[in-house]
Amino acid sequence: MTVEQDRSDGVDRFSDPLYTASEAARYLGLPSTTFARWAYGYAVQHDARPDTVAGPVVTSLPAQAVRGRTIPFVGLAEGYTLAAIRSSGVSLQRVRPALSRLHEEMGIAHALASRRLFTDGVEVLFDYAARTTAPSVEAATHELVVVRNGQRVLNDVVESYLRRVEFGPDGYAEVLPLPGYTAAELVADPGRGFGHPVFVRGGARLEDVLAMFYGGESLTVVAEEFGVPMNQLEDALRIAASTAA
Repeated sequence: MTVEQDRSDGVDRFSDPLYTASEAARYLGLPSTTFARWAYGYAVQHDARPDTVAGPVVTSLPAQAVRGRTIPFVGLAEGYTLAAIRSSGVSLQRVRPALSRLHEEMGIAHALASRRLFTDGVEVLFDYAARTTAPSVEAATHELVVVRNGQRVLNDVVESYLRRVEFGPDGYAEVLPLPGYTAAELVADPGRGFGHPVFVRGGARLEDVLAMFYGGESLTVVAEEFGVPMNQLEDALRIAASTAA
């Protein structure tokens, strides 16, 4: 299918490689190996039984010569949804077949980055849980989709993640709030900073803020220069230090 062209900023959410797998993992608060497995798939060899082979579940593009960027914004958005599933305690390995069915039955590309996940996707997952013959997959899917007040909805953790996403006119994710921060409000937005993290307050790129601080300026000077509240700067530095450790 043809996906609607991105906004007038010139960045296409579906075809422009914006991130390395390591950058995408860091922005989502994931181990780099986890996101790489999601983006490229993996194979595990076993001595006494068939090898375990799993294909990719987020979008990646052919390797680029410049800085190894292979992940478009839509891949980051798909990873965001998978990070929500992971945070809710549902095993991605157990729910993988249901996610494949989600893509097939919804009939659209990038289902995990689509607003339709809230509507059509919930019904597809619930119905799949009722039909599957694998008890572990059924259990995982029923943990992901629950019945509340007579309605089928995503579990609280996943829903809380996705409610914060801004979707574009085409129904696909357009702005992602970055998880893991307690005070800092950072988003990934292809319309600003080529999709790399920016502060909602002040609009500064996280990369520029950190560079200025690590270059020797005080937090007070950095806060004044970029218009970012002090508590948000401290929170961003805390996360940066923990991911660099």
